[in-house]
Amino acid sequence: MISTPVTPDLLRGASEIERTDAGLLPHRLPAWARAQSEDGQLAMSEAQPSGVRVVFRTAATVVELDALRTRVGYRDIPLRPDGVYDLRVDGRLVDQGSVDGGSVLLLDPVAGTSETQPGPVGTVRFAGLPGTDSVVEIWLPHTEITEVVGLRTEAPITPVDDDRPVWLHHGSSISHGSNAASPSTTWPALAAAAGGVELVNLGLGGSAMLDPFTARVLRDTPADLISVKIGINVVNADLMRRRAFGPAVHGFLDTIREGHPTAPLLVVSPILCPIHEDTPGPLAPDLSGSTIAFRATGDPADVAAGRLTLQVIREELARIVAERAAEDPNLYLLDGRELYGAADAERLPLPDRVHPDAETHALMGERFGAYAFGPGGPFS
Repeated sequence: MISTPVTPDLLRGASEIERTDAGLLPHRLPAWARAQSEDGQLAMSEAQPSGVRVVFRTAATVVELDALRTRVGYRDIPLRPDGVYDLRVDGRLVDQGSVDGGSVLLLDPVAGTSETQPGPVGTVRFAGLPGTDSVVEIWLPHTEITEVVGLRTEAPITPVDDDRPVWLHHGSSISHGSNAASPSTTWPALAAAAGGVELVNLGLGGSAMLDPFTARVLRDTPADLISVKIGINVVNADLMRRRAFGPAVHGFLDTIREGHPTAPLLVVSPILCPIHEDTPGPLAPDLSGSTIAFRATGDPADVAAGRLTLQVIREELARIVAERAAEDPNLYLLDGRELYGAADAERLPLPDRVHPDAETHALMGERFGAYAFGPGGPFS
C-alpha cells in the first residue's frame, strides 16, 4: 500500500482546511467568519463536512482512509448510527463504509450544556475497485466532524482537475442533509449529480439565519450558479419579526450580488413543515419518545403583531424577489412546496416533524434537478 499525504488539493467542497494535531479538518466557513459568531450550533454544523469529499485519480483496487471523527449526540438519547462514507467511482456509488473510534460531543438540550468524550482514529477500507484509471471520490460523513488523517492505495494517485460549473448552495439542516441516508444522497448532492455540476454545500444545520458573514462567504466563493434556501431557521429560532426579515433578505442578496452580479441566483422558500406553517417558533425538543422530535411553541395569534411563520416567510420572499427581479433578470424564486408539499407530507411525513427522511431527500433532489437544470430552468 502507498501512503499519500492528504493535501488540500485532494479535498473538494470546503471553504478552508485547518491543520490539526491529527490531520486536516475541513471547514465550510473560513476562520474570519467563524470568529464573528459564538454560537455552538454553528461551530458544530460548519465543521460537519456536508458535500466535502476526497477526490483523486487512480487505478487502485483498494483504498483506505484514516479519520478522526466527532459524533454529536444528545444526553439520554441513543447515538445515531455511524456516519457513512460514500465511495463513488467515475460518478457511480459503488461502496459505503464507516470508521470506528472517534470522539463524542454529547449535548444536553434542556440544560444547554455539552461534554466531549475523546476517542481514537479509525479507518474505512474499500476494496474491489475496478483497477482501471478512474476518478475516485470519498464523500465524508455529513453528520460527523471529520479530521482526515491518512490515505493509502496500492496504486499511485494524482489530483483531478474539474472544469464543471460550480453550484454554491446555502440553506438549513435540510440542505445540510439531516436524515439523509449518506453524504452523496442528500438532496443537494443528488441534484448536483443530475445537473452535472460541482457542489459547494453551505447548508448549515440550525444556522441559516441570514447572517451577514454567511452572505460575505457566498459573495467571495467562486461559483457559476447560486441558490439560497431561506426561512425555516429564522422561524424555529424565533429570530426576528416581519419588519426585520424583509430588509435582512435584501441585505443578504445585495451582498451576494456584490461578488456575483450576473450569476443565476435562485431563492428557495421553505418546504412544507406542518408544525410551523401557521405557528411561530421557537422550536423546542420533544423528548417524550425514544428518539428526539420537535414541536413549535409560539402563539399563532402573535402573527398579526409581526411574528414569523413559514406562510409569512413565503409571502415575503415572493414579494422581495418580484420587486428585485424587475432590475435583476437572473434572479429566480422557487416555492419550496414544489420540492415537498402537502400531498408529499401525507405519504412521507417528516419523521421528527422538521427534517425529511432519505426517501424524501431523493424526491427533493430529483425535483430540484429537473426544475433548476432542466430545459428553461434557471441553471439550464
